Amino acid sequence: MSNNSNWTFTRAIGVACGAILKRIVRWLALSKIHPNLLTFLGLVINIWAAWLFARAGSAEDPRIDFRWAGLVVIGAGLFDMVDGRVARATDQVTPFGGFFDSVIDRYSDLAVYMGLLVYYASINRFFYIVLTAIVMTGSVMISYTRARAENTIPKCKVGFLERPERVVLIIIGALFDRMAAVLWVIAILSNLTVAHRMIYTWDECKRMEATRV
Repeated sequence: MSNNSNWTFTRAIGVACGAILKRIVRWLALSKIHPNLLTFLGLVINIWAAWLFARAGSAEDPRIDFRWAGLVVIGAGLFDMVDGRVARATDQVTPFGGFFDSVIDRYSDLAVYMGLLVYYASINRFFYIVLTAIVMTGSVMISYTRARAENTIPKCKVGFLERPERVVLIIIGALFDRMAAVLWVIAILSNLTVAHRMIYTWDECKRMEATRV
């Protein structure tokens, strides 16, 4: 009985959030705002989050901490969720829009990590500067390996750590003051995802070569 109740409660949350998201998309569609502008606004908000990460615990304004940055990242995530939906609702889906969204997502990711780099540099935590750099590399390579692989094989969307999972982890790390642990998780899983995509592409290339023989 409890399992069914939990499932019903979780489903109710999902339905409620979905309804709110649909209302937001409908309102944005009626406002005739261009989806690419929504994508760009998401980048601007992520840059704000990066600034908050960089300034966390500063002597000039000790009120700033990671929790504020985490809340701002949640706001940026809203734009990530609605830009594509608004494009579909207003019949403005274009090849350039998909390309633009992908590029801006990379800048948004890197902006947040740069904010963390500045923070760890300001408190002289050299090890975590290196760890954040590894996270940045893994995050970029996840996207690169997929894009490069799909020039050769039809699809390469394998591996656990896609961008939404990374964003959720950053939010958890910021809100619950567990950023160091989160960086370790992203560093390991992002590079495992890259390795998974490399192996998958290798297997697919071998299979394609075998069918041509």
